[in-house]
Amino acid sequence: MKENSLFVEKYRSKTLEDYIGNEQLKSIVAQYIKKNDLQNLLLYGTPGTGKTTLAKLIVNNFDCDFLYINASDERGIDTIRDKVQGFASSASFKPIKIIILDEADFLTIQAQASLRNIIETYSRTTRFILTCNYLERIIDPLQSRCQVLKITPPSKKEVAIHVANILDKEEINYELSDLGLVVNKHYPDVRKILNTCQVNTVDGGANDLYLKIDKAILSSNSYKDGVLKELKSPTKSSFKNIRQILADSNLDDFEEIYRFLYDSLDEYGNNDLSKAMIVIEIENYMYHANFRIDKEINVMALLASILKIINNK
Repeated sequence: MKENSLFVEKYRSKTLEDYIGNEQLKSIVAQYIKKNDLQNLLLYGTPGTGKTTLAKLIVNNFDCDFLYINASDERGIDTIRDKVQGFASSASFKPIKIIILDEADFLTIQAQASLRNIIETYSRTTRFILTCNYLERIIDPLQSRCQVLKITPPSKKEVAIHVANILDKEEINYELSDLGLVVNKHYPDVRKILNTCQVNTVDGGANDLYLKIDKAILSSNSYKDGVLKELKSPTKSSFKNIRQILADSNLDDFEEIYRFLYDSLDEYGNNDLSKAMIVIEIENYMYHANFRIDKEINVMALLASILKIINNK
């Protein structure tokens, strides 16, 4: 079989010793592996911090049969009834079966409700590992059936050392300053850091590889300041200006904007009523973002709504 050429997959941790950060969590998992038994787990945290890696690491170190499902692709109740229940009810020669439901926060409410019954019905033979970015999107009855563990990102130093080791193994030459730029921009998303390094690796000739980072990579760091400035002092051209700011930032992930708009609410909200209305709009557009193909248009619609609320003092 051809070795995976993607750094993210090629260097995905296979053992607890290779897994960076989360020392307390690693000690818990080590006990599970030692006993070859575990509770149902719900792993949550920000994107790219190792949730899926830890889930796959667990099943790779267990004597088990396992099923992996990406719930962002298969989110309906039919997946739970057919694939999940079918696997859980099947016979196995291994001591335990484990089902990984990656990105479980994409599961519909009906699918989650169905899943809780399956977890109880097949509790003697099957364990579940759920991962999610947003814990609040998992229904309480499902959370109560799992041990909820937060995946905290490793420190910037740990991430930088980890990425540097990978670059050394790949014989890629790099400047520490360039590596620092990538880590500072995308931290804590280790997946995005590795992908950025791989994409920006160039052939310098004579089979020499170099990490070449375009300094424009920093341009997206200041977009929040620009957006906040427009919201604090809105003008007739604010919508156009914000649209240009987002376009210039080259963002490919708009999730953090919602939290930023909420956290900075006191800086641009006119009064308690307008702040309350803005929070309702943020929640509404966050929800609809799950069903929108173009995330940027959804964010701009939210910002247009916020500008309207601010201007209607």
